[in-house]
Formats: sequence, structure tokens, C-alpha cells
Amino acid sequence: MENANCALTADVIAALRYWPGVIWGGQKSPPDPVDMTVLLPFFNEVLQDLPWWNRDWKVDRVRPGDPTETGDHFCDPAVRFTEVSIPGTVTSGNGEGLPFVAKVGFTGDQLIRFQAKIGDVVIGPAVAPAGRSEPHSFGRMLTGLMDRRGIQVRDMARAAGLSMSTVHMLRRGHNPNLQQVRLIAGILDMSEADVRVIAGLDDDSTQ
Repeated sequence: MENANCALTADVIAALRYWPGVIWGGQKSPPDPVDMTVLLPFFNEVLQDLPWWNRDWKVDRVRPGDPTETGDHFCDPAVRFTEVSIPGTVTSGNGEGLPFVAKVGFTGDQLIRFQAKIGDVVIGPAVAPAGRSEPHSFGRMLTGLMDRRGIQVRDMARAAGLSMSTVHMLRRGHNPNLQQVRLIAGILDMSEADVRVIAGLDDDSTQ
């Protein structure tokens, strides 16, 4: 889920960057303890912003996280990207508890990404307006792959034998079918099998 332009406080950043179980350059070993409880109101505030979030559920406990991306610690902190997974628990009003993991990505003091997993369910805000289905993740990946290769929509449409409107629909998140995947794979200079995986079409798919 995307949460752009949200500023993080110094206390929250310190808690997100507190990794006593990880050794990396620039960090004291063991690091000085920090107040992890500042993450509880931070996580609950982000979750409360989701219109469908059950207000009875609260993050009530967190533990030090594990970094998945620490960035270059010698570069300007204002542009350094960090991503970390913070485990914990959530409880409901009736005392029911479930395991919780938050994946937080940030640059400087700006929150870039936030994804929560409660039990075995990954949650995030809706991208599409209410009453409309969510876009397929293939759209964002297709857009990125085309952009990295400098492939314009009209060029993809011409080379793959698709209409420009179809390519635009796929880039906006329309579910791709197997034939479209086959046509697009060659233009991206990728194997059909790889593009099928990106599109979420398994080997038995007949779409």
C-alpha cells in the first residue's frame, strides 16, 4: 500500500531503525535501546485511516524489526531508502489476538510504503474508488517494464498486434489474458513463463 508524503517523527524513525539482532556498518553493537512503544500509535493511526478498518482492532505490541533494505549509509540521509519489517500483535475489543507484521519503507523522514499483515491476511487501502474492482498488479509491472525499456504504448500495440486502448487498459490494471501475455512477452524480451508469473497466470491457466 502506498502512503506518500507522510512525515515520520524522529522517535518513530529511531524505533524503525532499531535492529539489535542485525550487525551493519555505522550502528553501535549492541545499539542503545529505544522506545518501541512509539510505533503503537503510529501503526494504529495509519490503520485507522483505512475506511474499512475495524476500529475494535488495535496494535498492542511490537518487537524490533528486521531490515529488508538499509540503503547506502554513506549517502545523504534525505535520499536514503530504508525498508523494515516490524512484528507484533493486534487485539480486538473482545480480547482476541492475532500476529501482526508491518512492512514500512521510508526515505529520510517521509513514509513511502506501508503494508500490514494480520494473521494470514495482507491488508492495505483500496486503490480504486468504492464500488469498483481493484486494478490487477500486472498493470504497474507492465508500465514499469515498458518504461525501463523505452517502449511507448503505440509501439507495444503495433508490435504485439493489440489496440492502443487495450495496452492502456492493461497498464491501468485490467486483468491480462494468456494470449495478451504471449504477445507482450516477446516485445519485452522476456520469456512467456516469466510474464505469466508476473500476470498471475499459472501453467494450467486457460485464460
